[in-house]
Amino acid sequence: MTSRERVMTALGHREGDRPPIDLSGHRSSGIAAIAYARLRDYLGLPKKPIRVYDVVQQLAVVDDDVLDRFRVDTIELGRGFAQDDESWIPWTLPDGTPCYVPAWTRIERDANRWLIRSKSGTVLAHMPDGTLYFEQTHFPFLKGDDHPEKIHATLEECMWTAVASPPGPIDDAALRQGAKRLRERSDRAIIGLFGGNLFEIGNFLYRNDQFMMLLAAEPKRAHRFLDKLVEIHMQNLERFLGTVGDCIDIILFGDDLGMQTGPIMSPAMYREFFKGRHQLLWKRAKELANVKVMLHCCGGVRELLGDLIEAGLDAINPVQISCVGMNAAELKAEFGKDITFWGAGCDTGNLLGNGTPETIAEHVKKQIEILRPGGGFVFQQVHNILANVPPENITAMLDAAGNAG
Repeated sequence: MTSRERVMTALGHREGDRPPIDLSGHRSSGIAAIAYARLRDYLGLPKKPIRVYDVVQQLAVVDDDVLDRFRVDTIELGRGFAQDDESWIPWTLPDGTPCYVPAWTRIERDANRWLIRSKSGTVLAHMPDGTLYFEQTHFPFLKGDDHPEKIHATLEECMWTAVASPPGPIDDAALRQGAKRLRERSDRAIIGLFGGNLFEIGNFLYRNDQFMMLLAAEPKRAHRFLDKLVEIHMQNLERFLGTVGDCIDIILFGDDLGMQTGPIMSPAMYREFFKGRHQLLWKRAKELANVKVMLHCCGGVRELLGDLIEAGLDAINPVQISCVGMNAAELKAEFGKDITFWGAGCDTGNLLGNGTPETIAEHVKKQIEILRPGGGFVFQQVHNILANVPPENITAMLDAAGNAG
């Protein structure tokens, strides 16, 4: 069974020869560059340049030798691009480790911090000394200047939408060519990162508190904003899948809808503002290409899962099992026939960084025993492997998953 077959079998709610494994197949199943450098040393692998493709989260490009070592079954579409040295410029990680970042990243030093700027020169994010990640500093609609016709241009003034990871700033022809090359050389399931965020774009542009007040107090204005956003996403979706739709297996959307204690919003608010719009985008994606739709959605979202399934969702990650209502066995029993749990394989927040290799391996085995029966499960740790995680714990986790028959 090839990796692609293994993943698609799981998405079809059937069991394959072993659970499929995702590591760095998308930007929430990756590994911090600091931890990745230590992992390579621990495994005794040859020295290679550490490439940080996601500068905001400080995520490393995971090289083929590591993917092979841990029997990883997925790969992100961006891995087909930026293969040349000219696409990267030297930088230094917060712990002093030399690395490279995409050449098109507008990153600069300012006194005791690093900055990221937009094309226009606006400071979008900063990383003060002593921290490990960039945080957003600029919210374009914070002062209320949110006319719908300004939304498209304003997306370039937002940290998450302006800082491009590979493939970077290329035209459709180059995107098509790179996607075809990746499809031809890899039998891993290919994930195309689309985004299509609705609730989160509101947070990025207005700031979280202001956008929540907008939804609650000015629904007409919120609907106007979201209608325009869907129009923009739909145009981008047509273009994206028209270019690479036959080269990818899964298209990834994003919208964090949960907190540690449960959903950020009520099911009623989700239904009013987001369910129908998600349904439009996800249905169109399946009309345009033979793809499965996955949503990155952090937090406790059990109360929203029924609506997400009705809207057409095939898979959800990272399945944050430490949150209220996100018990893996209960989720599997209630929703396992209707959705694929892409995650929940290892608790990163409480265990992966603090446990022993033995306790981690036992935890992983238990999670797989719960989630694998009947398919509908892809192994992924709960969100990214953070900088403080010891390499022996990472190895224990991934070896336990890879050895699960």
